[in-house]
Amino acid sequence: MSSPRTRIWLVTGPPGIGKSTLVSKVVFAVRSRGHGVGGCLTREVRKGRERTGFRLIDLLSGNEAELASVSGLGPRVGKYRVNITNLSTLGAGSLLRAAEVADFIVIDEVGPMELTSPEFRKGVKACLASGKPMLVVLHESMKDPLMTAITEQPDNKLVELTLHNREGVSEQLPAEIALSLG
Repeated sequence: MSSPRTRIWLVTGPPGIGKSTLVSKVVFAVRSRGHGVGGCLTREVRKGRERTGFRLIDLLSGNEAELASVSGLGPRVGKYRVNITNLSTLGAGSLLRAAEVADFIVIDEVGPMELTSPEFRKGVKACLASGKPMLVVLHESMKDPLMTAITEQPDNKLVELTLHNREGVSEQLPAEIALSLG
């Protein structure tokens, strides 16, 4: 499915297509082969059927914190307010630790909320500079110099999730990444 040179798998696609589900499968596959996975996950927070915010999860420590909510303070992104303190401490901290100690780095995601934090940006740059294999979820249509720097890495592979390919990708990609790590 890819050349052995792939170091950074970039996942993109519309909201609700299954990017977070795919990331969870990759994390499970990589961990089940004994590799340390670091970085951060983003999870929806819902009240009933309505999405009310997002939480950050540090993959190394398991610590969680609010990323954004409809009722919080901080920069507005859509209907949400970004919790800059949590993003800059837990989010950026999880990336900096992953760049140092993890075998595989996950960044879910690099998008408008995350890019409000200069510290988070530094964390992403540290992960890129580490040379370690990574899975990065990129916001589908956003343009930013950091996102350009990520997509212009020579050893990346872009995976665009669609309704037509998501089942196959969610079976193949975790195995591909786990296999590439040995």
